[in-house]
Amino acid sequence: MELDLNTLERAIATNSKDAFVRFYNWSPKCISLGKNQPFEEFYNDLGIDIVRRPTGGRALLHDKELTYCFVSPIKNGQSIIESYKEISDALILGFKKLGIELNYAGERSKNLRYCMNISCGADVSFKGRKLIGSAQFRSRGYLLQHGSILYDLDFELVEKIFKQKVDRDSIITLSKIAKNFSQDDLIRALKAGFREKFETS
Repeated sequence: MELDLNTLERAIATNSKDAFVRFYNWSPKCISLGKNQPFEEFYNDLGIDIVRRPTGGRALLHDKELTYCFVSPIKNGQSIIESYKEISDALILGFKKLGIELNYAGERSKNLRYCMNISCGADVSFKGRKLIGSAQFRSRGYLLQHGSILYDLDFELVEKIFKQKVDRDSIITLSKIAKNFSQDDLIRALKAGFREKFETS
């Protein structure tokens, strides 16, 4: 998270015109909180660390997933949802290169604690079930967006952490969609999707 914030600060300081994306995993597993969420609500005795994101949104368990970070200048007059959809478009293009057809998730209740249980309507889904959860932060003409691409999910652990029932029919993981590509294949495809959408090298 600090690396991502440093990338944003560097882009601002250099007045960068470029878009930047990076991908990473988590070890050990960790809970990230949106920038305005109280730490005390998510303190746990499960031995799971907690970190605060610069981005907004709801809390998330980072475990069996691929995380992306995207930093770019904000286009003139572009709203948060418009830029969010552009980034979702890049992700959709990337997955299409692997033969997986994704689309926008429909809006779902926001009165929940767990990020993957809600949708703003621009999140990425597979056959109506949310696969990628994202959140954005803006500063001085630039945006930073984080997103979590689920490989798998320990539903019971999530329910212990968030003290809410998880709607298992509204979430899907890559383990349920396809297993015939590696993480390197996925990252290559996603990078190609971002290059295509944002016309950058």
